[in-house]
Amino acid sequence: MTAAESRQMRAVRFHEYGPPSVLTLEEVDRPTPNDGEVLIRVRAAGVNAIDWKFRAGYLKEWVPLELPHTLGLDVAGTVEEVGPRVSEFAVGDDVFGRAAGGYADYAIAPVTTIVPKPAGLSFQEGATLSVGGVTAWVGLFDAARLGSGQRLLVQGGAGGVGSLAVQLGHWKGAHVIATTATGNVDYVRSLGADDVIDYTTANTEDVVRDVDVVLDTVGGAVMDRSWSVLKPDGILVSVAGMPDPEKAAAHGVRTSGVQSPEIIRPVLEQLVRLIEAGALAPQVRQVFPLPEAAAAHAAAETGHGRGRIILQVSG
Repeated sequence: MTAAESRQMRAVRFHEYGPPSVLTLEEVDRPTPNDGEVLIRVRAAGVNAIDWKFRAGYLKEWVPLELPHTLGLDVAGTVEEVGPRVSEFAVGDDVFGRAAGGYADYAIAPVTTIVPKPAGLSFQEGATLSVGGVTAWVGLFDAARLGSGQRLLVQGGAGGVGSLAVQLGHWKGAHVIATTATGNVDYVRSLGADDVIDYTTANTEDVVRDVDVVLDTVGGAVMDRSWSVLKPDGILVSVAGMPDPEKAAAHGVRTSGVQSPEIIRPVLEQLVRLIEAGALAPQVRQVFPLPEAAAAHAAAETGHGRGRIILQVSG
């Protein structure tokens, strides 16, 4: 193998916006870390809703991508190279967190968005956390200021964000109510939900009242039906769309989106502490090999299932 060939890697890319079939596995140049960055040999990558929304072109007016583009924010793997001025990590360290282009053999990550992977956490589990875990944490505790004794409704309690939000709400001491489909009722209850509503047999707004916080992971009509369950001055936090401030004002409540901080390492470190204490368990729904990224996207777009879909990149 020549030196040039040794710098090649596999990456799943798309050259045009479209359905899952636009994703193709290609040979590309391995990236090089800059100041404050590391190159991670990716073992597992998470498939998030933002990934397929980017691929489908739903966000191109707001976040235009340079094509061809490699998706993937959630990664777990091993440090392969360190860039200049990196002292926090060394070659051979197992890490997880947020990177750029995680659907590939190697991906670049700033040191501010990764943490050491605990020995008891698998690479697949680690690849569920930098989007889902941070989103749930920021939504509940930074945006909503959820506290012990409050009533929390998680719309979509079985999904990649919702399954972690249910656990975090339970850990905080809130009374957790969650919605899900029939087959996931017992599963969501096992995560720590006090009350689980099967949305296929009951309208949430008919059976829930006086909620302090709604965390909406579904959006659309579900968001619109969430206003009435809040108590006066309660807050609806959405991770699946932009809530309407005028609708919030009309119902006498507050609203917020979720803005992930640029430096997420402190949140990841807190999640690790909860995992090590047994208070939080990452949820892996389904695992696909990297070449089957299109199938993984098709599964993710159904909006159903438990936890996060994972791409297995290497052993």
